[in-house]
Amino acid sequence: MGQLLTEMQDRQVETLTQPVGPVLRRRTPASAVRVVPWSERLYKARIKSSDLILFATQLAVMLDSGVVLSDALDAIAEQAGDARFKAIILNISERVKGGDNFSKALAAYPCIFSNMFISMVKASEASGTMVDMLTVLTGYLNFEAETRKRIKGAMTYPIIMVLMAIAATGTLMFFVLPRFMRIYESRGAELPKLTRVLVAGSRILGNVELMTGIITTAIVVGGFLYYWSGTTTGRRVIDHIKVHIPVIGSMFVDMVVTRSMRIMATMVNTGVRLLDAIQVIQGSVDNYSFQKLWAEVHQRIQDGYQLSEAILIAEGSNLIAPGIIQMLRAGEKSGRLGEVCDKVSVFYEKKLEASIRNVMTMIEPLMITVLGAIIGTLAIALLLPVFRISSVIAH
Repeated sequence: MGQLLTEMQDRQVETLTQPVGPVLRRRTPASAVRVVPWSERLYKARIKSSDLILFATQLAVMLDSGVVLSDALDAIAEQAGDARFKAIILNISERVKGGDNFSKALAAYPCIFSNMFISMVKASEASGTMVDMLTVLTGYLNFEAETRKRIKGAMTYPIIMVLMAIAATGTLMFFVLPRFMRIYESRGAELPKLTRVLVAGSRILGNVELMTGIITTAIVVGGFLYYWSGTTTGRRVIDHIKVHIPVIGSMFVDMVVTRSMRIMATMVNTGVRLLDAIQVIQGSVDNYSFQKLWAEVHQRIQDGYQLSEAILIAEGSNLIAPGIIQMLRAGEKSGRLGEVCDKVSVFYEKKLEASIRNVMTMIEPLMITVLGAIIGTLAIALLLPVFRISSVIAH
C-alpha cells in the first residue's frame, strides 16, 4: 500500500513538472517541485558558427516567404541538430509569442548572438527590413567563418612542425645530451659553448622549484592582464593597439569599415534615418576607437553637419580613408548615399580578402624560416659534442 501511494505521488509530481514552454524537465520530491527554464541553463552556451549561419539563412528565407516569425522559429528549432541550440530557439520563440521583441529575445543569449547581430535585428524591427538585414548578416557570418578557416589552414602546418620540433628537441635534451655530458665529464673535457648554453636551459627546465615559481608568476600576470583587459582603460589600450599594429591593424580597420558601410547602405536604402543607422553601426563595432568615432559623428550630425563633414572633424577620423570621405560627400550631394556606401563596402571587402590572402601567404614561409633557424641552432648545439666525441675519447 505504501509503495502504491509513493508511485501515485511521483506521477503527480511528473505531471506538475511538465513544461508549457521549452523548460528543463526534472523529477523531484513533491516538497521541492521546481521548474528550471532552459534560458538559465544555456545562458553561456556556445554553438558552431555553421549553426548560426544556417539559422540566419533559414529565417531570412522563411520570413521572405511570408511565414510568421514565431512559426519560422518553431520550424527551424525542429530541424536543429544541436539539442542546446534547439532549446534556445524554442525559448526565443516563446519570448516572441509572449510579446517580447525579437532583438530582446536574442539579447538573452549574448554568447551566441553578438552585438552586431542584435543591433541589426533591432534596427530592422523599426524599419521593417528584417529579411534584408538577415541577408547581410548571413554574408558577414559566412565571410568571418571563411576567414577563420583560412587562418586555421595556414597555421596547421607550422603548428605541426612546432610540436614535432618540441618532441625531437626534448628527446635529445633529456635523453641523449646527458650521456654525452657524462662522457665529457669523465674525460675532463669541456662541452662546446653553444652546447653549454643548451645545457643551462635544460637545467632551468629541470629545476622544479624554479619552474614552479615561473609558472606561478606567469599565471598571476596572465590573470591580472585578463582582468585589466575587461576594464575601460585596458579595453581602450588594447583596441588602440589593434588598429595601429602593422599589417594586421590595417586588416582590422578594413573589416570594421566594410561592416559599417554595408550596414549604412542597407539601412539608408530601406529608408532608415541616418542617425538611427549610425547608432546601429556604433553598437555593431566592438572596437573602442570606432565606437568613439561614430558616437562623435552622431553628435555632429545632430548639430547640423553632413555625414562627410562630421567624420572629417571627429576625433579618430584618420581611421576612415580620405577617399571614403570624398565618396560620401559626393553621395550626399547627388542624393545617392546608400548606393555609394554599398560600393565602398564592396571595394573594401575585396581589399580585405586580398590582404588576408597576402598575410596568409606570408605566414607559412615566415614560420618555417623561424622554426628552421631555431631547430637548426638546437641541432648544431646537440651535434657538436658528437663530432668531437672521438677526439675526447682519444685524449
